[in-house]
Amino acid sequence: MTTAESPATTARRPATAWPLENAVFSAAMLAHRLPWTDAPARALGLDALTRDGVRGGLLAHLRRTRSGRPVRLRTAFGTFLVPPSADGAAGLLAAAEEAGVLGAPSGLTPGGLRYGLSPHVPLEREVPVARGQWAAVAAEDVDAVIAARRGDGTLDRDTWRRGTARVARRVVVGAAAAEDTLLSEMAARASAESGSRTYGARSAALARRLAPYLADPDPASLAGWLLADGAEPEAAGAAVAHALAVVEGAVAGTAPQALALLAVGSVAGPGEAVGEALRRYPAVGAAVYPVEGAFVWEGLAVEYGTEILWAPGWAPEEDRPGRGPSALCGSPSGCAAAHFAEHIAEEVVRRVVATVHPVLISPSFSADRLPDTLDPDTLLLAFREADGLIADGRVTVGLPTAVPVPVRGFAPAAYGALAHASADRLERHAESLAACAGNSGWDTDEAGERFRMTLLGHAERCAKAAGDVRRAAKRLAG
Repeated sequence: MTTAESPATTARRPATAWPLENAVFSAAMLAHRLPWTDAPARALGLDALTRDGVRGGLLAHLRRTRSGRPVRLRTAFGTFLVPPSADGAAGLLAAAEEAGVLGAPSGLTPGGLRYGLSPHVPLEREVPVARGQWAAVAAEDVDAVIAARRGDGTLDRDTWRRGTARVARRVVVGAAAAEDTLLSEMAARASAESGSRTYGARSAALARRLAPYLADPDPASLAGWLLADGAEPEAAGAAVAHALAVVEGAVAGTAPQALALLAVGSVAGPGEAVGEALRRYPAVGAAVYPVEGAFVWEGLAVEYGTEILWAPGWAPEEDRPGRGPSALCGSPSGCAAAHFAEHIAEEVVRRVVATVHPVLISPSFSADRLPDTLDPDTLLLAFREADGLIADGRVTVGLPTAVPVPVRGFAPAAYGALAHASADRLERHAESLAACAGNSGWDTDEAGERFRMTLLGHAERCAKAAGDVRRAAKRLAG
């Protein structure tokens, strides 16, 4: 009589990709280090032959030919176990986590470079995120960001990043930390060095920086909520550090992506915009999860030392998952801090669109042809006053002058959007000059009347210039 074989002995090893599949995947990753390689394919409209198109096509091919089962890819940047489907990835990573053998993930750039991710720290329960609950906390800083627009209505990327970092510090740590730029820098460095020998020192320095804020927590912040909810200060410190990293990432990167989707009309509102931005353009587009012990998943034997590659941001659009590891954190079992960060990004977007109307300048795309990837650092948005808002009559003296867009090669429609935003600004300037001329202070003498006529003349010329620019914008926009 023979004894039954254990699951570990009957499990199959993952299939290995064919040499040509390995070579194509490696070539697609290597091509991301050479930006010009996409130019011929894009010039001919052959999206399938771009770097993203080739890589996404290969992943779709693996999903079809391997029936959704994980396949081992040998690349120039390492050997990865790649689950081609979202369900397969979620199940595989959950099994590794349940077995206690899943290591901390690291991010992977499209060009094959690894980078640190903020170590996931679970919260005891979900943070309350009722609509509008955190809006008032973020409103002041969001309004300051919008007020920093340049003369042509555009907003510099660094200005957006600095302003939204203040939002994150105020919401997560408290009002006292809003101007503590060193805190954000320390959190970013600690995340970048996650998994390295220096991470312990970086993490300890960050904890010391957070300690004064946690000793006297702001009740209108996430830190205040955690401590009031009974969290221990040491555990709260690690959770606050992780939340700060993911909230900063969401408001600095996901929020402008959502605004771009709103600008082209592909989504209906802030909530849908943020959700769609995370689905299409996850902040953690690809992550590598080391396996620190053998385990079996659905008859598949996964060995110690295996690296699981989960790349939702690399899949073709039709295969982009609606589930799986957190798009902001990479945690396979979900992340309460990331859910909170998504809500804060939505509140930021909601505040922006309540005040101004976003206009996409670059890169140029439309609702019926969204890009496969959208790097927030490449986005240029202009903001014009929302329809129906009444001008307050203030003369716009002291605002930055118009800054020409320092990028060549935009489509005419992109310049048309910029011209449209400039026309709106000229109209507002004409209205403010006319409002200034209407002040009764000019009625006292003849000189005052001359000044009034001068202001009205300038207002008329600004209004005429606005009409000319708007006609040019319509021509450019086609």
